[in-house]
This record gives sequence, C-alpha cells and structure tokens, in this order.
Amino acid sequence: MKAVVFHDVGDIRLEEVADPVLHEPTDAIIRLTASAICGTDLHFVRGSISGMRKGTILGHEGVGVVETLGTDVRNLKVGDRVIVASTIACGNCSYCRAGYYAQCDTANPQGPQAGTAFFGGPEANGSFDGLQAEKARIPHANIGLIKIPDAISDDQAILLSDVFPTGYFGAEMAEITPGDTVAVFGCGPVGQFAIASALLLGAARVFAIDHLPDRLDMARCQGAEVIDFDKEDPVATLQRLTGGIGVDRAIDAVGVDAEHSCLDADLMHKGHFRQEMADNAPRTNPDGNNWHPGDAPSQALQWAVAGLAKAGTLSIIGLYAPQSRTFPIGLAASRNLTVNMGNCHHRRYIPQLLELVLSGRVDPAQILTKVEPMTDSIEAFKAFDRRACGWVKVALQPEGSHAEEQLDEALDESFPASDPPAMASPKG
Repeated sequence: MKAVVFHDVGDIRLEEVADPVLHEPTDAIIRLTASAICGTDLHFVRGSISGMRKGTILGHEGVGVVETLGTDVRNLKVGDRVIVASTIACGNCSYCRAGYYAQCDTANPQGPQAGTAFFGGPEANGSFDGLQAEKARIPHANIGLIKIPDAISDDQAILLSDVFPTGYFGAEMAEITPGDTVAVFGCGPVGQFAIASALLLGAARVFAIDHLPDRLDMARCQGAEVIDFDKEDPVATLQRLTGGIGVDRAIDAVGVDAEHSCLDADLMHKGHFRQEMADNAPRTNPDGNNWHPGDAPSQALQWAVAGLAKAGTLSIIGLYAPQSRTFPIGLAASRNLTVNMGNCHHRRYIPQLLELVLSGRVDPAQILTKVEPMTDSIEAFKAFDRRACGWVKVALQPEGSHAEEQLDEALDESFPASDPPAMASPKG
C-alpha cells in the first residue's frame, strides 16, 4: 500500500509499504477513506519536536471503513464507517475510566509514565504507524474507533478525528462561562474550532489573533473580532478593546515554531524535503552554555499572559516539545492566573461533537479548505508548510476512496442560522 513515511528531518516520502496486520485481539484494520495533514506533523518534519523513528508512517487524523477485526472487538462489524480517535487509549485503566484517555497507563509501550500515545508520532509516544496511508492498524479499536452516522460525510468526520475535539477541549480548559471575553491565539484549524467552541460555551466576545488573511477572514466569518499582529500590538489592542481590563480567558492554539517553515520551492529535490533545520540536540551559546530550541520563549504565551485580566484563565493546547522550558511564570503568578494545559482526550469528546454536527449547530467541513489525492501528498505538505493562502486545513484521499460529498459542495452549502455563528470559509 502507499503511505507517507518519515525518513529524517526534512525528508518524507510517499512510498510503498507492507499492509498492516493484526497484532492483538483488540486490533482492527481499516481502509482509510480520508486522512489529513496537521500542524503537529510539521513539527516532526521540521525537527522542532524530535524523536521520530525512521520509517514511521505519518498522520494521526483518519476516517475509514473496517476491513478486519480482532476477536475482542465486539462493538464493530466489517464495513462500518469509523472515525479514528487520534490518541490511543485502552479504556480499562483508571485514567481512561476517568475520561483522561490521553494519559492511558497501557497504550504507550514506553510505560505508564510516558504519557500520551498517538498515531504517527515520536518514539516517546509509541512510534505507532499513522493514518496517512491506504490502510492502518488501530490498537484498542473497540475504544478508538467511533461509528459515523450515515448523515455525516467524510469531509465532516475527518475534522472530528483531532482538530474539533482539541479546539473544544481547549475552550473547556479555559473555563469559559456565559458572557466571558475570550482571546484565541492562532487561527489555524485548532484555533478555528477553539473559536467555535468558545461561542458554543457562551462566550460573549471572542478575539482572534493571527496575521494570515485567510485565517483571519475565516475567524471573522465565525463572529470573532480579529487582530492582525503584523499591523498592531495584540496586547495593547486587547487592553484597549476591553476597557483596559484584558480578556477573561485566553487559549494558546499555536504551540512550538508556529512561524517557522523548513521548506522552500528552491530547496526541493527528487520529490523529498531537503533538511534545512538542525535537530533538537543541545547547542552552545557564545558564553559556552548549552541550550535547546525549546528554550526560546513562545510569543503566543507571552501575549496570552499579558493580555489576560487579573484572575483570568489560560488554556494551552498548542503542542510544545518535551524540552520546552520557558514560560512567563512571574507575570502569571503576580496576576493570579489559572493555567490549564495538556493533550486532548479525543475519545471523550468525539461522541458529543458528533451530536452537535447531526443537530446542525456546527458544520466542521467549513474549515476544510483543500482535499488532495494521496498521490499529491508531498506537494500538499509543501503548500501547508508554507501556509499558502487557502491551505488552512488539508485532507488526503487514498486512491480509489469515495467520499460521500465533494469539497466544493460542502463549501457552497450555507451554514444553518444558529448559535454560535457559522463556521464559514472566506469568500474570494
């Protein structure tokens, strides 16, 4: 089968690999009908998050059809359409039973202290082959696969695998209550869903901070008040627009190296990415001390802390490297801020978000701006890495897959009048 395979920093390839097989009675094999490219994938390609094992298939977002079931998967049947929860969880340990699926004690082969297991990630997260492929093995499939109602298309379902649950998780961790004023830093796919989720939870005002016009336009279409950080100081603007108080809640949907791109059209060769970044090994400052790329302060975190009102809440859902060590703790502590952070417990949120989609309150497909065949996956990675206009969220379709709806049809549909405002793609 064809799959997008990690070989080194800056070097990923679409190539033929062996079909997956069952390892455990709780496994399933699915045929992917859609996968997606995520900003998290770019962290691995760029090397800003290290530890990727060569030969790992990338991708942690997927929708597919069940082809083979292990003997202990008793809630599914061959032929079911399913969403894959991006994080892997056993469903039995105390963390899973409490709803903390991202901290499952069992799923990560590195042991219970290793933390989140997910598809297409580094060795520390299990090195599970990912979902940018024609087929995939799904461990603990009775927990990690959720059946898709017939009324929901693949274009909608693929956004429920990771980015919609993560955005909702971020809004929930921000402790949003009706009437709150919220700032969302970063208007990529997760940020867009954080905006939508903040409105679902009753936020009265949402500020969206970014500098890419297509992302700001998309946020504005949702009803957010947009701030272009290239044109104005976002903290000063937040203070001015909130009467000098600041926002009640802030969500960091950016994470590490948001503004870095390791790719350039002139640096491509043989269809691969040429390595442009060094890895995350310690480097030496002029004073002789070692430092890591993770030592650099996050601009989004600095702005978020400074833009919050006293006693406000900061939610961090952007992905940071394990060696990231810099946070404006002094300012946060002096203002009595509450800080919540972590990896999304996807299995906890997907069922309730499916109900929101079925009810018509949210159409996640409005965030999907590109659907590309898997044969064009490397070119799609390049465009997504450059943040080319119109490449907000990218889905990949394996050869021969048949999505129920085409992207153009999804984008042409008007979102039903409802609360919150519509997710809509920018016009023009």
